[in-house]
Amino acid sequence: MASSSWWSKLRKPSVKYSLLTLLGGGFILGVLFWGGFNTGMEATNKLEFCIGCHEMKDNVYQEYKKTIHYSNRTGVRAACSDCHVPKDWTHKIIRKIQASKEVYGKITGVIDTPEKFEAHRLEMAKREWARMKASDSRECRNCHSFEGMDGEKQKPRAKKQHENAQRDKQTCIDCHKGIAHNKPKGMVEEDDDE
Repeated sequence: MASSSWWSKLRKPSVKYSLLTLLGGGFILGVLFWGGFNTGMEATNKLEFCIGCHEMKDNVYQEYKKTIHYSNRTGVRAACSDCHVPKDWTHKIIRKIQASKEVYGKITGVIDTPEKFEAHRLEMAKREWARMKASDSRECRNCHSFEGMDGEKQKPRAKKQHENAQRDKQTCIDCHKGIAHNKPKGMVEEDDDE
């Protein structure tokens, strides 16, 4: 009896449409919105988008093209978003909001030339290094992990450093600043330890 009155309420018109029609329409609109939003989010993770909107095409992108993350013997390429955008939804949204500051800097002329970019590069790098350290180099660990490393295939110095890092609970960015981009000019030894 209770289920039939619940069903009749769903079928009863609100003013013009039944509650069931409104709920179904709302569900469909929600799915379309969510799909469109996620499609837009993924489009902003493409390399072409990154170098088109952030002030990097003539500077850090050119550096990145000379690294193993861009070209290597296996053909596996790490794009900007692989290193700078978290995979999980919540952290991804937060990072996209943070990255909008760089787009704003380009639009307002703060970093719209290679010279201005270089003037702010250390400040931006420190901010990114701090973010990576705070997340335990989460984006690096999407591809690299201590457990996946074969120390016997590493050079002795690298093997020892990775063993020490694992023992001391260090994270990738503690040692690997400048791995895909040149270190900023004016960087002092203390910056390397941050």
